[in-house]
Order: sequence, then C-alpha cells, then structure tokens
Amino acid sequence: MAEHTFEGFTPELVDFLEDLMDHNNREWFHEHKDLYEVDVRGPALSFIRAIKPHLHELSPHFLASDKKVGGSLMRIHRDVRFGKNKKPYKTNVGIQFRHDMGKDIHAPGFYVHISPSSSFVGVGMWRPDGPTLRKVRDAIVEYTEDWLAVRDDPTFTEYFRLDGDSLKRAPRGFDKDHECIDDLKRKSFIALQELDEEELYEDDFVEKVMASFWASAPFMQFLCKAIGVAF
Repeated sequence: MAEHTFEGFTPELVDFLEDLMDHNNREWFHEHKDLYEVDVRGPALSFIRAIKPHLHELSPHFLASDKKVGGSLMRIHRDVRFGKNKKPYKTNVGIQFRHDMGKDIHAPGFYVHISPSSSFVGVGMWRPDGPTLRKVRDAIVEYTEDWLAVRDDPTFTEYFRLDGDSLKRAPRGFDKDHECIDDLKRKSFIALQELDEEELYEDDFVEKVMASFWASAPFMQFLCKAIGVAF
C-alpha cells in the first residue's frame, strides 16, 4: 500500500474554525468556501491518505476513506432539524476511522477531533445501542480479569483516560457490588487523549496519532471481541 506524505496541519485551519464560530451562517461560509477547501478539507483528506497504510497495519477492519463526502472526514454541516441550535455548521474537524461493520452495528472506532478549544484522539464506542452495550457489560462480568488488565494497562493509561456519561445506579441485571460497577454503569466505552494545538502542526503528527492508536489496541480488541467482530 503506497504511502502519502503529510506534513501536519497549519494554524490556518484553526483560524478558519475560529472565524466560523463568529460567522456561523451560510452567506459567510459560501464566501469563504475556498479557504475551507484549502485550509481545512484539503489537509484533512491528506491526513487520512497518509494514515491509511499505518492503520491497515494495526487492523485491516478500520476504514480510512479520503472521499470528500461519506468518507472518514465527517461533514461540516450540522443536522439542525431537531435541536434548538440552528447554526448550520460544525466548528470542529471530526475524522472517524470506523469499523467495516460500523454500518450494521455500533462497532468500535478511532477518532481525531480538532477545534479551537479542544483537540483530542478518541477510541472506542460512543453511545452504542442497548443490545451492543449489554454485550460489553456481559463481557466485563465474564472476563473481569481481562477487562482490568486492558483498562489498567500502563501503556494505555499513559495515553488515555476513560470518559463519557454513566448511569447513577447499576444497570438492570448487574450486581451493584461488582468490582467493576463503575465501568458497568458506563453508557459509552470511549477513551480520550488530549492534544496540544502545537502538536497538530508537527510533521510527525501521523506517527503520534498512530502511537496512540497502537496503545489502545488491547482496549479495542476487548470491545471487538465482546460484540463479536474481528479486530
């Protein structure tokens, strides 16, 4: 698989997002769409192309697609149909490397988030549906020692912290006194690694992201096994 060179993002990407926060309307966006293409979408697609062979080496089941629409780069347009916030555009860059089974089930995925206020690497499963969440919880109960080894792995914890909302009480059917009850209460199984803005601009950004992805491999393997998909 041919490699593509990526030399890092530029401050212009963050500048564009900051300007979009101040001018979140269709008129301004269309007037500055050329800047979006040059400073945001172009570099993001370049990053996806560069990371693709490295991600494939980690696992062939996670997709790195540089399609302009419908690929790993999440659309900048917001779905404003149901919420009170009617601003038409997201003010962040979201890049997702979803499992090839992601269309059918809430499979684990890798994620890179860039915004003026917070940038991070994310791994895992965000708000899976009830049956999928139940499978992960069942796996934690059945393979508690394996889960603890993954969760508390020194390399994993050096890079990541578990995050996401939790239930206030033990989920139905689970022992409230289980040693992993705090994990069983989780609504998501995601882990985050914060990024400094300057890291985005470094020419080894692909390598740094991949180091994080590799550090999460046992965690991701556990989740994949729990829900019955290949890693």
